[in-house]
Amino acid sequence: MALLSPSLLVLLLGVALRDSCFGASSHSMKYFYTSISEPSQGQPQFFSLGFVDDQLFSYYDSNSQKRQPRVSWMEKVGKEDPQYWDRNTQAARVHEENSRVDLETMRNRYNQSEGLHTWQRMYGCELRRDGSKGGFWQEGYEGRTFLTFDKETLTWVAPDPQAQITQRKWDAIPGLNQRDKAYLEEICIEWLKKYLSYGKEMLLRREPPVVTMSSRTEVEDGMETHVCRAHGFYPREIDASWTRDGEVWEEETFHTSVAPNADGTYHYWLSIRIDPKERGRYRCHVEHDGLQDPLDLELKEPKSILGLIIGCIVAVLVLVCLIGGIAGIVVFIKRRQDDYRAAPTSDKGSNSSNQGSNQAV
Repeated sequence: MALLSPSLLVLLLGVALRDSCFGASSHSMKYFYTSISEPSQGQPQFFSLGFVDDQLFSYYDSNSQKRQPRVSWMEKVGKEDPQYWDRNTQAARVHEENSRVDLETMRNRYNQSEGLHTWQRMYGCELRRDGSKGGFWQEGYEGRTFLTFDKETLTWVAPDPQAQITQRKWDAIPGLNQRDKAYLEEICIEWLKKYLSYGKEMLLRREPPVVTMSSRTEVEDGMETHVCRAHGFYPREIDASWTRDGEVWEEETFHTSVAPNADGTYHYWLSIRIDPKERGRYRCHVEHDGLQDPLDLELKEPKSILGLIIGCIVAVLVLVCLIGGIAGIVVFIKRRQDDYRAAPTSDKGSNSSNQGSNQAV
């Protein structure tokens, strides 16, 4: 089985973890550090990704050895603070060196041989709609939680004996946990607000969803499946549900996760399976910051299968006739061309343009 490249692995890990630490929130800033050891690669590969909301705005890796912007609005930061990128590059290099030491420590602590091993650090803060603040800090090893910071009790939570060694060590350092809490609740929030002001055209925009409905009738039992699709909305948070007689309805429904589009917007869909006799009782209800008022879309009767079959047959017949007509025209033109080429030989005329006339007067 082929291994994923380190860069692809860290991006997949980042995507999987971006939404794991916060619920729906107004705005958030998160950092993900990953160090991957693999003997064939030499030194462990280190990556650092920074996200504001769901936008990757900052990136560092072992190859470039440089913290770099990933969105155009981050160029404003360098103009206002010329030392910003150098300062953050130095900080990332320190994290990289420490992560190598941590990888070796944990490999020995778990009594593992050399090979593919991963270390991760994930932390961030959020500023919610109601003005309240949140934050998280986690350490991971081999894809599992190693330590979790409880900023309310100012302690680290360890799930196994190996992690408890680090827990006792960090909890015993005077002022360390207080500093971590201050970062999450104050410094991180200040930087989040600053980044939001730099990227407000992108991060604070409101794009309403385009909502469409489709449906089909199940051949087996005559039940109907209806799909409600919301496309092209921003920000990410959306409230979409099925209602029956004005009340939220979950029976025989399916929901996907909100997923990103290439242009930075999002899409989402949900489906429901109903008895066609009760179609009029259901609605697709959608609420989003980009909408002035919530949407309630009625369910439409699916197009008749017989009608679709007839339509397909008619389309095929038209295509066959069109192809037949074109073929007939081609054959006709071909025959005419053959007749024109045959005419001179029947009159024993010249086959050369420079032979001239030899007829007697």
